[in-house]
This record gives sequence, structure tokens and C-alpha cells, in this order.
Amino acid sequence: MNPRKLLLQFSATIFLTAGQMSAPPIAAAAVTPPCRIEVVEKGSGWPVPLVELRTTHHARFVTDNAGVIAFDLPELMGREVWFDVHGHGYEVPRDGFGQHGVRLKPEAGKTLKVEVNRTILAKRLGRLTGGGLFAESQKLGRELQWRESGVLGCDSVQNAVHRGRLFWAWGDTTLANYPLGLFDMTSATTAVRPLESFEPPLRLKFDHFADARGVPLVVAKMPGSGPTWVSGYVSLPDKSGAARLVGTYVKIKPPMEAYESGLCVWNETTESLERLRVVWTKSAAAPKPPPLPEGHPAFWKDSAGKEWVLFGNPLPTLRCPATFEAWQDSSTWEILKPQETLASVADGKTVKPHSGSIAWNAFRKRWVTVFMEKFGKPSVFGELWYAEADAPTGPWGKTVKVLSHENYTFYNPRLHAEFTPEGSPILLFEGTYTVQFADKPMPTPRYDYNQILYRLDLDDPKLKPTQSR
Repeated sequence: MNPRKLLLQFSATIFLTAGQMSAPPIAAAAVTPPCRIEVVEKGSGWPVPLVELRTTHHARFVTDNAGVIAFDLPELMGREVWFDVHGHGYEVPRDGFGQHGVRLKPEAGKTLKVEVNRTILAKRLGRLTGGGLFAESQKLGRELQWRESGVLGCDSVQNAVHRGRLFWAWGDTTLANYPLGLFDMTSATTAVRPLESFEPPLRLKFDHFADARGVPLVVAKMPGSGPTWVSGYVSLPDKSGAARLVGTYVKIKPPMEAYESGLCVWNETTESLERLRVVWTKSAAAPKPPPLPEGHPAFWKDSAGKEWVLFGNPLPTLRCPATFEAWQDSSTWEILKPQETLASVADGKTVKPHSGSIAWNAFRKRWVTVFMEKFGKPSVFGELWYAEADAPTGPWGKTVKVLSHENYTFYNPRLHAEFTPEGSPILLFEGTYTVQFADKPMPTPRYDYNQILYRLDLDDPKLKPTQSR
């Protein structure tokens, strides 16, 4: 026999035998169920989303909106495993070496529970946007009724109650098919009060403006190159009494430079925002835009009974009469000077607001704000504070920190006063969770560049120092 042919036959036999020998273990591993790890808050028993467990060889697992991890590492099944616990305000006690972690023995099909202590005032309800909100649970055969939107990430939100629905609009949006996503705002609607419960797990379903395939559409394609960002989203009555959804847009060129700002109006037929007029174009004579009705709006009736809409991020910087005609007429715009700093309840230190929103709160019978601190610690743009005032223009009283992050950003917090019944002590707010502007952290899988919802209980005794007049 030809020696070369004999060698080839021998090699083929060895390859096939090896394949036959290795096939059963692979097949068996494929049907081995994961170990279910539940992370819950000590005391309440609430599931805690966004808690990360890390092994000693740097495998990372993050709880989904149901507070669940589907653990499936074959090399660690049936072994005692140390997990570092990282939770942005949820933690386990340190051990004798200063380590925050737990020892678990994962086994196929078994359920394990980890209790964490909440060290922040705000309570994390879950992620509002992005893909895989219940991905870990679905690996375990649960939450199978949940349907994906196709959106994997999106920037800060704008909201407006318009014609009986709550309109949502987001900045740059990430999809699965390419690293560059949609850069001219995406949008959806929900009921004005979209939540049945104010406890986790959070399940908020959006009705996205999408094409026939279900792919989200851009809704603010303004003329000119570069992304379009819209803020100041608000619904105002025109002189005929019809509600008009409006906003202020800005056009951006690299790296992040605004070169045009203007006003835009929602077209009910095309379901998109259309440019009404340009207010500012960058030039040597006008290098910076003038004050505009941007940020997050709030309605306010003065002592004479006149209704205004105030715009700010977080505290009001501009107001105009609450009509469509006044909003588009810059001669009616009144510039406001917001309070530049607040004092911390804890130590009297100066706290400088950077972004956020305000709302009237019927439970407190006062104006309230949740804002992100500028150059905070430990996260430069991840520390959030709460304060109150008798008037939307201040003065704002002492402030209490309600949310902190471990080297992560949480910017543009948005209050959702419309979510809860009037007089409820529950205040809800969301913000954008992102690695941007932090010190090179590893992005949290699925959560990064998405919106997370928190609950603040205004009858919490720890907030009482903010309530003195």
C-alpha cells in the first residue's frame, strides 16, 4: 500500500475516533441546566438588578431586571467559588481582608440566594431600555413572555404628556447590526401612568415608532450633517386649543460641537419632528447659542394665576407663557438665573448641580429636584442629590445624596412625577448609565448606555433635613 495513503487513512481514523469519543460529553454539557443565582435586598426581599458577581479568574455575571444570574461555567460547577460583589449602592459586608464578596457552590439546576445591603437612599427598580432586560431569567426558562424591542442602548430621555399619551424621545440609539446606530432621536409612547407596580422587577413596554419590520425609526432628521439632539420636549395648546408637541433641537459636528439650534414641531401625520425655524447658527459674531427653551420643562402658575412653562437642566433658566404661540416667539422668553450651589445636609459642603429636573410634588406640597452633581466623588458625574423649594425658582434648601456610583456616570436624571398618583410619597426618576466621562471602567454588559429607573420614598426619615423651610 502507498505509505502516504496509509498515513492519511490512519489519521482519518484517529480523527473520527476522537470525534466520536468527544461527542457525548459535549452533548451532555449542552443540556446541563445553569445554576440560578438570585440577588435580593436584605430586609425587603426585593430583587436587585445591576449587581455584578466576578470570579477570581475575572468572569463577570450581572443580574437582570429580575435580579437573576444564570451561572453556567462548567469549570466551576460543583466547586466552592468566591464572587466579588459590585452593586453601585448595594453590597455585602467586608470580610477580614476587606473583600466584598460571597462564597457559593453552584450546581446545575440549583437556586442560590445572595442578600445585599442597600447603602443608598434611592431604590433601584430596574433598566428601562436596551436589550436582554430578562436575558438571565430567560436562560432559565422564565420571563419568556417578554419581547425585545431591538434597541440595545440609548442616550438621555425627553418626555411629554401629549394628547393622552406619554411621549418618550431618546438621543443616539444603539442597534445590533452595526456599531454606528441612529443619531436623530428615536421615540415611543406609553400610557401616562405605565407602571402597575413600583417594585421590581420592572416591566415597562414601549410602543416604538418603527418600520414594518419593527426597527425603530428616527423622528428628528433635521437638515444638515451630524446628529440631531432634541430637548425641551413639551406639549402646549395653540390659539385654537389644539395640543402641539414641540422641542428645541441642536445640530452636532465632530467631536461634540454644536453648530445650529432651532425650534421643531411634531407632525401628527408623519409622526416626526419638523424644523420650525433656526434660532442660532455658529459664526464669529455668534460663537455661542443664546438662551433657548431647552432641558426639561415644568408647568407653573404664578400668584396672579398666569400659567408658565419653565425650562432648565436642572434648575430653571428660561420661562415663557405656556402657549404654542409664546413658545415660538423669543420676545416672550424671560431669562432666569438659577441657584448655582446648594449645601449638603451631611457636612455643609458646597454641591454644584450639573443636570437634572424639577417637579411639583403634591405629597410634599413643594417643588422637588433630583440632580447630578458636577465633579462629585467617588464618581465625577455619577452622584445624585435631592432638594426641595417653595417655588420652582428657589431658593433651594439643603441637599441629601440619594445615589452614588463606583467610577461610573449617571447623567441627565429625569423625574417622573406623572407615574404616581397625586399625593403619593413615591418619587421616581431615571438617568443614563454610561462609562462616558468616568475613569476607564469596564462597560457593564447590557446596562451600559441605557436608562435605569429609581424610586425615592419622600417619607424616608433620612430626607427630613431637606424639608425644613
